[in-house]
Amino acid sequence: MLILASASQSRKKLLENSQIEFFQIPSNFDEESVKERDITNRALELSYQKAKSITHNIKEITLPKEFNCRSLEILGCDSIFEFNGIAFGKPSNKEEAFSRWKKMSGEFGFLHTGHTLLLGNLDESEKVIRVSKQIKKTISSKVYFSKLQDEEIKNYVDSLEPLYCAGGFALEGRGGKYVEKIEGCFSNVMGLSLPWLRKSLINEGI
Repeated sequence: MLILASASQSRKKLLENSQIEFFQIPSNFDEESVKERDITNRALELSYQKAKSITHNIKEITLPKEFNCRSLEILGCDSIFEFNGIAFGKPSNKEEAFSRWKKMSGEFGFLHTGHTLLLGNLDESEKVIRVSKQIKKTISSKVYFSKLQDEEIKNYVDSLEPLYCAGGFALEGRGGKYVEKIEGCFSNVMGLSLPWLRKSLINEGI
């Protein structure tokens, strides 16, 4: 059984639309504790720590009643948007979001998503997860943005959507109409590469 170690509604919707059975258990990992400076490595390390935190905290987690499978997979993901070599997380306020979009307008950046899949078993008697294998990869997609007028940027920022998204945009939301094209995995830009997950599960006979 797959556990999504994330509170992300975008990742949840991707799995639901793909009809992949899973349980969503948000990770409580402190992201600020990771000091890795390389953007792609940081995304990967964060994804690993998010997945790993579920194994550490399983005794404090109330599993759903439907959870009756000892064999399990824990999926951790983390997305970081890179623009001109700089990591763009969630904008701290509307002013920062507007300033970023002024720079991104008509340009391109890279959305890096770190993926970690921990394979293991749940010892129900001791309520301990024993990890037997880990699969890790950062997948990057190149995102091109349309040339926007200031009024368009202001209206988008006023929607507040950019304040809750890595890079300040949501492909599956209002920001989707401002994305000109994508080179690479499409779903990766929404926080989870479905082709990577499918291949990883198939390779493991799951």
